[in-house]
Amino acid sequence: MFGGSSGPVDTTLYTTLNVKPDATQADIKKSYFKLAKEYHPDKNSDHGDKFKEISFAYEVLSNPDKRRLYDARGLEGVQGGGGGGGGGFPGGLFSHFFGQGGDDDDDDDDMGGHPFGGLFGGLNRGGPRRRKFQDTVHALNVTLEELYLGKTSKLKLSKKALCKVCEGSGGKKGGKYKCDGCRGRGIKTVVQQIGPGMLQQMQVACDACRGTGGKVPAGDKCKGCNGEKYENVSKILEVHVLPGMRHGDKITFKGDGDQPDPDGEPGDVVIVIQQKEHDIFKRDGDDLHMTRKISLNEALCGYNFLIKHLDGHPLVLRSKPGDVIKPESTRGVVGKGMPNKKYPELKGNLFVVFEVEFPKDHFLDEEKAYNVLRSCFPATKVVNAPPGATEVSVMEYDEKKYSRGRGGDAYNEDSDDEQQGGHHGQGVRCQQQ
Repeated sequence: MFGGSSGPVDTTLYTTLNVKPDATQADIKKSYFKLAKEYHPDKNSDHGDKFKEISFAYEVLSNPDKRRLYDARGLEGVQGGGGGGGGGFPGGLFSHFFGQGGDDDDDDDDMGGHPFGGLFGGLNRGGPRRRKFQDTVHALNVTLEELYLGKTSKLKLSKKALCKVCEGSGGKKGGKYKCDGCRGRGIKTVVQQIGPGMLQQMQVACDACRGTGGKVPAGDKCKGCNGEKYENVSKILEVHVLPGMRHGDKITFKGDGDQPDPDGEPGDVVIVIQQKEHDIFKRDGDDLHMTRKISLNEALCGYNFLIKHLDGHPLVLRSKPGDVIKPESTRGVVGKGMPNKKYPELKGNLFVVFEVEFPKDHFLDEEKAYNVLRSCFPATKVVNAPPGATEVSVMEYDEKKYSRGRGGDAYNEDSDDEQQGGHHGQGVRCQQQ
């Protein structure tokens, strides 16, 4: 029982989730999923704030420690951390959901940090920032099935790490070496002539120390790294691809990149998701799209076919009685799309675009069969031709063939009927007047 014998001091979050203060975790989870489906922004953009309130309430009440703090201190406790009692959490959680301060950028694609990246963005870390070395970016190819189910991959990377022998000094352990060429600045000022009587002063990286500002004398160079300050090491990263992640999403491993010098912060390793093409499905957000060819018989009288979903489960798609499928029409299956990255229990939809294949000409042999077929359809309109009307033959139009006739070329083509002499004949000539 949460909140003690007297109950919680505040019940706002319980009301938001439509549960009682003594609700079990199963009750809270069940109510959350129901409300999340109803108020998800993908269904109605006007429900964005309501959805945030529901998500915030679930984040607090689904965690026993946070729920206990909320029951004892109310919203003030979960916003301010409860006076630093160890069981609380920063007020950034509240601002993360309700937009009070913090960064408005959507950093959810960067899944390497805390799942609520906005929690700690307001803390003042203070102090001068050291330069950060370049990030290492690596593409990870995954299938659509792996993005549906999730996947864990082990990735072996090579990186530059501070030499363990000299601890990154390049010479004696703990030693500090300054380049005489640039006085430890890493840059030099040079004067360059850019034209007659015109000089330009510019700063360039020091060639003596390669811009590092430090140069180890030959006699003091570390034998482990030969004065380079770093060594190449291998590291195996465990990459967790979460269900619902998308092409282009990034997974960041903070500080696991190169650090060739102790005067800079190590870079990050950034894994970029690259989705492979799928033979059947195409993804659009959380929705899946596929194309299915059916016969005219199936389009008019009903279809049923089997597909293998991304989790390997077979699905039978069957039309409703009387449902006529028109060419290029679309039908949908609710909840059979991709999982949502933030809320995997919520899934998009599956959409099927139908291509109707018509039978070949004269597919029925007897006129009687056509009459039987004709009787199945609504009666056609009978046209009574007025006196003097001309009945013409309608033939199939070949755009490639007849488009050449727009400039008169179709009438100038060679044909055996028009030219008795073949390719060398004179053809039909106009009679001279």
